[in-house]
Amino acid sequence: MSLPPVYLVDASVYIFRAWFSMPDDFVNAAGEPTNAVYGFSGFLCSLLEQTAAEHVAIAFDESLTTGYRNEIYPEYKANRDPAPEELKRQFSWARAVAEALGLSCYADGRYEADDLIGTLAVYWRARGHPICIVTSDKDLAQLIGDADHWWDFSRNQKLNVRQLTDKFGVAPHQMADYLALTGDSVDNIPGVPGIGPKSAAALLGHFGDLASLYERLDEVPELPIRGAKSIHRKLADHREAAELARRLTLIETSVESALAAPDLLRTEVDMARLNRLFDDLSFGGMLRQRCLQL
Repeated sequence: MSLPPVYLVDASVYIFRAWFSMPDDFVNAAGEPTNAVYGFSGFLCSLLEQTAAEHVAIAFDESLTTGYRNEIYPEYKANRDPAPEELKRQFSWARAVAEALGLSCYADGRYEADDLIGTLAVYWRARGHPICIVTSDKDLAQLIGDADHWWDFSRNQKLNVRQLTDKFGVAPHQMADYLALTGDSVDNIPGVPGIGPKSAAALLGHFGDLASLYERLDEVPELPIRGAKSIHRKLADHREAAELARRLTLIETSVESALAAPDLLRTEVDMARLNRLFDDLSFGGMLRQRCLQL
């Protein structure tokens, strides 16, 4: 008998999506915006209604400027504007709603949501459960194994290893190396200047991983890749940058705070807490009824 899937949710993706897509007229009695937490609550309802999931983790980001990646590379994510106060307070409300729905929530001052998800994915996969990572972030594809899925919930794209390989041009286990070569503008990771997605995919298709590429760097000029000689020079000149980027793009899978409380079994909805929260947030009856019936 197969074990049920474990759903690992990248909360920030869906909170930010709601912040940008929901109307500004969602406010509480104090006039504070509640649009992001309203949209996120609706997303959680839809996820639970569609999956009847038994094991769920909601991972939040607390370490966007204080994490260990900033210690390695101070410019990591330095291109991002800080979240406005109107959104910051909604993150704590979003976590409170998730907890009231009986879902396990995780955040860490040094590690990102990706690392918490990575740690829980490895933990539960080792216990025989298939993993479903709910996100639209390509970084998290690196965690997907043969029995797992990467689910961009809002676009209804639920992809396995083969489908992810078709989508991104590299196998999931190569994603950290791929991003180390191309760089990642979203996270302000430079990578190797002049190496684009097609070149990176071709290099990894031939060498398998970044370490093997640099061990056999002399082979690059002879590859049937456009501009192979130029690519060889760029790789040689920027080896240190590529190897630094690889340390940033690789997801950590042994975060102690996640391993200290890895039980993700859903509990009953705390109706009293949820009602208090929704009263404070001035949410109407339709969303409340959906949540209370989960």
